[in-house]
Amino acid sequence: MNESSSNNITQKTTEKEEINLNSSEYFINRHIGLMQFNLRVLEQALNEDYPLLERFQFLMIFNSNMDEFFEIRLAGLRRQVSFARETVSTDGMRPQDVLHILSEQIKLAMEKQYHILNDVLLPTLNRNRVRILNQQDWNKSVAKWAEEYFRNQVMPIISPIGLDPAHPFPRLVNKSLNFIVSLEGKDAFGRDSGMAIVPAPRSLPRLIRIPDELCSDGDNFVLLSSLIETHIDDLFNGMTTTGCFQFRITRDADLDLNAAEVEDIARALRGELHSRRFGSAVRLEVDEQCPEDLVSFLLDQYNLTEDELYRVDGPVNLGRMMQLTSMLDRPDLNFPPFTPSIPKQLRDKDVSMFDVMRKEDILLKYPFESFTPIIDLLRQAAKDPDVLSIKMTLYRTGASSEIVDALLESARAGKEVTVVIELRARFDEEENLQLATQLQEAGAVVTYGVVGFKTHAKALLIVRREGTQLRRYVHLGTGNYHSGNARIYTDYSLLTSDPDLSSDVHKIFQQLTGMGKAERIKKLFSAPFTLKKNLLRLIEAEAEAAREGKEAHIIIKVNALTEPKIILALYEASIAGVTIDLIIRGMCCLRPGVPGVSENIKVRSIVGRFLEHSRVYYFLNAAPHIYCASADAMERNLMHRVEICFPILSARLQARIRNDLQIYLTDNYQSWELQSDGNYILNTPGKDEYQRAAQAILLEKLAD
Repeated sequence: MNESSSNNITQKTTEKEEINLNSSEYFINRHIGLMQFNLRVLEQALNEDYPLLERFQFLMIFNSNMDEFFEIRLAGLRRQVSFARETVSTDGMRPQDVLHILSEQIKLAMEKQYHILNDVLLPTLNRNRVRILNQQDWNKSVAKWAEEYFRNQVMPIISPIGLDPAHPFPRLVNKSLNFIVSLEGKDAFGRDSGMAIVPAPRSLPRLIRIPDELCSDGDNFVLLSSLIETHIDDLFNGMTTTGCFQFRITRDADLDLNAAEVEDIARALRGELHSRRFGSAVRLEVDEQCPEDLVSFLLDQYNLTEDELYRVDGPVNLGRMMQLTSMLDRPDLNFPPFTPSIPKQLRDKDVSMFDVMRKEDILLKYPFESFTPIIDLLRQAAKDPDVLSIKMTLYRTGASSEIVDALLESARAGKEVTVVIELRARFDEEENLQLATQLQEAGAVVTYGVVGFKTHAKALLIVRREGTQLRRYVHLGTGNYHSGNARIYTDYSLLTSDPDLSSDVHKIFQQLTGMGKAERIKKLFSAPFTLKKNLLRLIEAEAEAAREGKEAHIIIKVNALTEPKIILALYEASIAGVTIDLIIRGMCCLRPGVPGVSENIKVRSIVGRFLEHSRVYYFLNAAPHIYCASADAMERNLMHRVEICFPILSARLQARIRNDLQIYLTDNYQSWELQSDGNYILNTPGKDEYQRAAQAILLEKLAD
């Protein structure tokens, strides 16, 4: 398909009828699509086949996802409305309409969230001897301990703020736990404003273990909020507290950093990180028992309306309860542990990564296979006197990691180490700033990518002297260089010394660190230059094959599909007769199963124990058939980021990935099918079918 012609595409279905594929009826709103994904995560907390603590963790993940949803997605929509910059998206909806629909969906979802917590998970935890005790459940010994803990550990650092002209409403940090307190009487200075705010100390844990000797049966905990509410009178000596209610403000956390207008991105980013904690309010969560007058007061303080108010039946800072899972030693309540496997070529502890990579390409699939070979490659490079230079992109890795240690060792050993760090990796900005400082102090060259384009590519290039020649070794991946993520995210990872791929990666690093026109690369597709047009070309080639009567098949597995031209190309391919299977974890703006448009397209989402994160593009009639990528099929990835899409050249490895995709496509347990109306239905085994969970199959197949 010619990309320029896709702006006004029509397809004839009969001599009299035309379908305008640009019509908004063929697109699903991206924000509503993301909300649908969050709801699928919430459903995992009700899956009785999962261990109890895993279900509890899914509930906390849903809460964390919703925090980010408000901080970024809804905040962005509110900005459009506030500044009269509303634009109609491809689905035909205006931001105000989307906000209204989402507000209703979120209120129902949060009500369900607290129902699951209070009526399902906490009672089940209780039956399994894990208890979070409210004040009414404390015996005398626990009550005495709680009083001492409050006086010794909480009261010395808590700062109640009485509201009066000298003490205006405080500037409270994003997502912090706070209490609004109503008071009667006068204080020592004669003040009687009747109201105070009590911020919970951020340095204290939100969940506190009760000493075992006080509760001998099982594991028992108390919430910091319960301690404060119970002893709130102690903070207002001589006055009477008539009410104490939790609340939490969620703020706009998107950074307002116009990289084109600053001289030093790192310095500007440090300033923006501070302001993130105090962005505009987008949500008020408050105890459902809080009186209307106090709620109205809080709404006025933050310039919010009833649409942004969420009354909750439980802790307002629910995500902080995630720590419960790490405070328990209860393997019976968790998934059984597993050991990621290592390919047989790499199992010898003395094996040279370079020797193996010269002989053949190595493909890893996390978390079923280990991240260790990537660390080993960098460690060996650091110690090898023949290694001359290392170039690497880092998006999320953590300031303290074995990857970073190996880079630091290499730089200190005098090797040419160049690291492209993306400072604007959302919510990892501060850690990446620290990482940049560490590397620079060790002697590495650190750059921050390209102004206006996030560097999202995952690439490592090692140059080694071998005899009289220099040979390049490359790693390319679909996920970040983060060993923790590699235990919970599914990703592909390719180790190769292919000369063309290595040369292409070298050219991309030249573009990132230097200046000049984009060089022609042979086998890789890169955003923002060639990735989108090549995906469109491959989709069109598959459509043309179908028109010629050939078998044609496209499989795309990504985290999100929102790019309009890609969607239009897929509609055209479907109309041409191509069988299209899309495995889209989160947002999907394509509407499958529409007669005459997308009858040949199926969309499924896999939500399970691991976060599906690998990006794979398969085209039956292409050569090679399979590409893996750092990029999702989104406008930002294809046009506004530096991304790498790499071919799988080995026929053996292509067959392996194709088999993996087939496992996902036959999942009838953890997969959700997108309907043409935008809703998802959970797939279940048929009458004569066995239960097939893709992640469980891969775990059994690949892990040790």
